[in-house]
Amino acid sequence: MSKNIPTIAPVLSGAGLRIGVVMSRFNTPVCEGLRDVCLTELLALGVAEQDIVLCSVAGALEIPVVLQTMAESDRFDGLIALGAVIRGDTYHFELVANESGAGVTRVGLDFGIAIANAILTTDTDEQAEIRIKEKGRDAARTVVETANLIKALQV
Repeated sequence: MSKNIPTIAPVLSGAGLRIGVVMSRFNTPVCEGLRDVCLTELLALGVAEQDIVLCSVAGALEIPVVLQTMAESDRFDGLIALGAVIRGDTYHFELVANESGAGVTRVGLDFGIAIANAILTTDTDEQAEIRIKEKGRDAARTVVETANLIKALQV
């Protein structure tokens, strides 16, 4: 690689970042697990406790509108969506998984804000439980890295 190409290295320091977290209450044990892991990782990355706002909503379909309201407030550098959509016997799984995912993505694009989508979509409760630690941690790391990158690109 050429030494003349400007490169922006990943920054995982959350110091000074303001992070909003929206958690679904549907599939509560999984969502609370995601929340706990995510918040622990945000704090470990240096995000100050007073710079984190946590909201809860009924289900995954309600997450995007709250993310949108948070993004509109201009109070946050990054947002995190936490939830679990577990396949059932009906088409409802596809509807909720697709629409919540599209809504989360749209908020990020519409507002140019870092968003980590940690809404799990799994076939079983067991699969969701297995992914709690990895996905909760990844959400925190992803939002911090992306928020820092966006800030660096805006200079």
